[in-house]
Amino acid sequence: MVVDDEDDIRTSVKTILERAGYNVTTAVNGDDCLKKLKAQKPDLILLDIMMPGTPVRDIVPQIKDVPISYLSVVRVSEAERESLLGQKNIKDFIQKPFDIKELVSKVKKIIG
Repeated sequence: MVVDDEDDIRTSVKTILERAGYNVTTAVNGDDCLKKLKAQKPDLILLDIMMPGTPVRDIVPQIKDVPISYLSVVRVSEAERESLLGQKNIKDFIQKPFDIKELVSKVKKIIG
């Protein structure tokens, strides 16, 4: 599941991952993600770190048993990155703009 408030990012990531053989759903923000999780359980959530609506820091604890990788255009320090990655189901941090091969490789590594 790709969760991003920017339509072009959602569409791009969805297209890239579908071409790599993945089934991809999207959500426009954290609240939409939580709503969709009631009906489906994705293998991975690619979650924009900065979106309008409920803050991501409040959304993440509500996501149970699904690995999450942050997508972020915001540059973070190594200490901030380690803090974010230290949360329970956070598996990776993908910096935007991302390299297509790197994105697919990271998804493949997390999902297995």
